[in-house]
Amino acid sequence: MIPAQEALQRLRDGNRRFVASVSSGEMHLARKVELTQQQEPIAIILGCSDARVPAELVFDQGLGDLFVIRVAGNVVAPSQVGSVEFAASRFNTRLVVVLGHSRCGAVLATVEELQRPAENQSINLRSIVDRVRPSVQELMRTELKDDMPSLIGRAVRANVRASVDHLRHGSAVLEQLIRHEGLLVVGAEYSLETGVVDFFDGV
Repeated sequence: MIPAQEALQRLRDGNRRFVASVSSGEMHLARKVELTQQQEPIAIILGCSDARVPAELVFDQGLGDLFVIRVAGNVVAPSQVGSVEFAASRFNTRLVVVLGHSRCGAVLATVEELQRPAENQSINLRSIVDRVRPSVQELMRTELKDDMPSLIGRAVRANVRASVDHLRHGSAVLEQLIRHEGLLVVGAEYSLETGVVDFFDGV
């Protein structure tokens, strides 16, 4: 079992390699056979489904290193909580990272929905928008409503914090692991512009 802080440092080091375009070569499939029997991921990543933010590349990690859960807007619903519980309990993974990113389409869609509600929005898409909505709604009551880039930037981080909070306090299993087993849940934002991941919540 790798302690949370050590895992976090590995992710930071990997992101530095990614930004510098210096891969460690960990992405190769040499471990494919070894991993058929077991896996020991160093971190659980709950990230956005955006095609520009693949966690293994962003953190320069290899096959079997990350347990990745991806959903638009990095929102937390019961299936995501259950997936985190599963990995943390089954594999003794002690680091959970909620990974948002700049210019998040799900956040933008939520802002647009609040500005001009759609008449026939899919109930499935609405379930994502409804989970992002609380993070956006408060900000839209401030002067940020007239500054869309700043609004989206602040809303991305607010949405990450909401997901982190949900994982920390919305699961008895995770609460116990945090309290007694060293589980750490942190929030981070990936910059599409620079490739840098900023760990800003819980580190």
